[in-house]
Amino acid sequence: MPLEKNDDIKLHIDGVTSLGSAVGRYGGMAVFVRNAVPGDDITAHIIKTSKKYAVGVVKDVITPSQSRIEPGCPVYSSCGGCSFRCMSYERELEAKADFVRHDMKAVGRIAVDLEKVIGADELSGYRNKAQYPVHIENGVFTAGFYAFKSHRVVAARECALQPPEFAAGLEAFAEWALESDVSSYDEKSGRGLLRHIYFRKAFGTGQIMACAVINGESLPNAGLLVSLLKNAVPGIESVAVNINKNKTNVILGGKTHILWGGDKITDILLGRKFVISAQSFYQVNHRQCEKLYSLASEFAGLTGSETVLDMYCGAGTIGLTLACGCKMLYGVEIVESAVRNARENARLNGIENARFICADALKGAELLHKEGVRPDVAVLDPPRKGCQKEALDAVNALGVKRIVYVSCNSTTLARDIAALSAAGYTARRLAAVDMFPRTPHIECVALIEKD
Repeated sequence: MPLEKNDDIKLHIDGVTSLGSAVGRYGGMAVFVRNAVPGDDITAHIIKTSKKYAVGVVKDVITPSQSRIEPGCPVYSSCGGCSFRCMSYERELEAKADFVRHDMKAVGRIAVDLEKVIGADELSGYRNKAQYPVHIENGVFTAGFYAFKSHRVVAARECALQPPEFAAGLEAFAEWALESDVSSYDEKSGRGLLRHIYFRKAFGTGQIMACAVINGESLPNAGLLVSLLKNAVPGIESVAVNINKNKTNVILGGKTHILWGGDKITDILLGRKFVISAQSFYQVNHRQCEKLYSLASEFAGLTGSETVLDMYCGAGTIGLTLACGCKMLYGVEIVESAVRNARENARLNGIENARFICADALKGAELLHKEGVRPDVAVLDPPRKGCQKEALDAVNALGVKRIVYVSCNSTTLARDIAALSAAGYTARRLAAVDMFPRTPHIECVALIEKD
């Protein structure tokens, strides 16, 4: 019988998807269910059907999987964040390894073995950055995260993935907002002031930045907010306001003003100091980031004579950890504030063999080509959408023999390796680092070489 909405069915869960849903088969049809674990036998309540698949919710767990654990979070079932919180960490790592292997085979058609998945030592409190959407209505201040596939804000002030200072900061923001009669932004109308609350923490130093993202030019009662944050948040070094008046779901706007303190905070990573501004890219998991960059260094195999191109370099973190092992480092990044941070980071660490260029990946590579720069090694660390094909072509045109590709999306990594394969490159090594425990995301590092 075909499935219909509101049917209740018995379902055995076979696996999980890279989007965080569990999946089982009913009469040959895939049924996707959130908050289930491979090995579970459940009663699923169907909420959506199509010709090819159905979507359900867990109505009852009949027989729990041996991999099922208590989630330990009161909003787990409604928040769209920690898809794997009810799954053992060992099973989570197995699932993530499967995601990577599937993408290499199905998307890239690449014959490369996944050497290992480096798991995390800490599963809670590891995030050094959080962006909380805000909803204020009838004197109730709600800050948290979006429900799965929606923009409904689920209250999660004490999220288990965030350090405790962020929860204290949210309490300060709530007191300020209600005292100052601040409105929250409405995506449909484009009205309202407070859009997001944004925190960064430098785990190496304990320094914290707090930022209000607003649909306007200034904050009411800004002095009160600064005072409340200074009293509530140990280690706070900066209070900022980011201006985003665009009708968009992009969180940060182009301008950031400082209300109190400095315009950046300082972290320590692999023994080097790094300054980070509000809009700089920086890996969210400090401990795992050190493992990731150490793996990238291993894959780069530097001997001291190489010229290295760090494309999508952000604040220069990967490149500057490699600089002592190469002859010359060139970093390319489109975000101007991040480039300023990268240059300052080079000065902070006494690194003189580094040059940073503010340009997109393609234009930066073209500029270096015109100058006659021919890198031996390129480090690519693009956003989730991966590299433009034109940027990959430009890397090839530079004559790069060895590429270390760091990716937060194994699907686009596989696609880009396939594109590089057509240009004569071969994927030699592949490993993964779990930067995002309890979520379906996984970071990969690939070594790609041309003979």
